[in-house]
Amino acid sequence: MSSPSDIPSADAVAEATAKTFARLFPRADGKTVRQLFADIDDLFNGRRPDYQACDLKYHDYRHTLKVTHCFVAIFAGRHAADESPALNAGHFEIGLAAALYHDSGYLKTRGDSAGTGAKYTYCHVLRSCALAASHLPRLNFTIEEIDAVLGAIRRTGPLPLGSIARSANASEEFISCAVASADYLAQMSASDYPDELELLHAEFSESDEFLAVPAARRMFKSLADLRARTGKFWTKIVRPKLETDFKAVHRYLEAADGSNPWLAAIERNLALIAERSRAA
Repeated sequence: MSSPSDIPSADAVAEATAKTFARLFPRADGKTVRQLFADIDDLFNGRRPDYQACDLKYHDYRHTLKVTHCFVAIFAGRHAADESPALNAGHFEIGLAAALYHDSGYLKTRGDSAGTGAKYTYCHVLRSCALAASHLPRLNFTIEEIDAVLGAIRRTGPLPLGSIARSANASEEFISCAVASADYLAQMSASDYPDELELLHAEFSESDEFLAVPAARRMFKSLADLRARTGKFWTKIVRPKLETDFKAVHRYLEAADGSNPWLAAIERNLALIAERSRAA
């Protein structure tokens, strides 16, 4: 069974996003939406003079596109619910920018030849904020809009439950919750998630090696350890974040019958991962 987070290509996500934007805001100019996708496509594919192409296998360009696809679905669901405060085209662009740039901090600069971008695992959020802050003025984002983008990117970081600063602006608060929720939902619901845990563990390992983290202090001691703890990671950490810190905005992904295909896909993946862990 396919997952709602599975995507065919970068062009398909960009086209679907542009169509959603036009449907939600028919009087708005879609130029910024197109520019954002063009900019991030250049970044992740090494067509910018200051950054190399993404060299990660898990937090790759496809991951960013999956998260973006999920964010757009959450935003569209919230818009259809016609709740207050109303969201406008500017809010869509802020959230889209945050989703597209949220993992750009894994990218290496041209002069960086050591290892892969995985070494930046524990500081990639700060690097993503710096990169977004330096690129978005070229797309005519204002200081206030960029600040909102950075707030949403920071929300995707591994902060303890309850420690995340709230935005005084209800619309921006929704955007940050939507982007952070999409980050978890998109990756854990993807049909290839169980197979890609090995790639995720490799990234953690490289980062630990780069920072000289002692074996006893590493988050995951082995691939088997990561697989065995994924279920609890969902129930004890991610699900509470989604419901509390991120204000359950995943409800905007629900189908007409009240079911949530994204959560259902995650449960299928967790069952498969648990089965593989027991059989190992």
